[in-house]
Amino acid sequence: MPGKYPVITLCSSTRFKEQFLEAQKRLTLAGNIVISVGLFGHSGDDEVWTEGTKEMLDDMHKRKIDMADSIFVINVGGYIGQSTRSEIEYALAHGKTVEYLEKP
Repeated sequence: MPGKYPVITLCSSTRFKEQFLEAQKRLTLAGNIVISVGLFGHSGDDEVWTEGTKEMLDDMHKRKIDMADSIFVINVGGYIGQSTRSEIEYALAHGKTVEYLEKP
């Protein structure tokens, strides 16, 4: 059924690859357009650690937040790292709704 679908950007440590994929699937089936990461640096995508790449990916993720209506934080065990915390602050500063996998 065509319609307007909310856009959600996933935010989390990339060590939680399985949880990223599960959230992406669940949120998509719930009728959302889901934007995720392109690489999982903490789950084996070593290209992330080449010079300048992490910085580019961090900036690119902020642009993904710009395109979204909200973000969904995958905070397994309550974990929120420095990069994810900065994404949450960025989202809030730009009027985005923030939802969490687990209550913070």
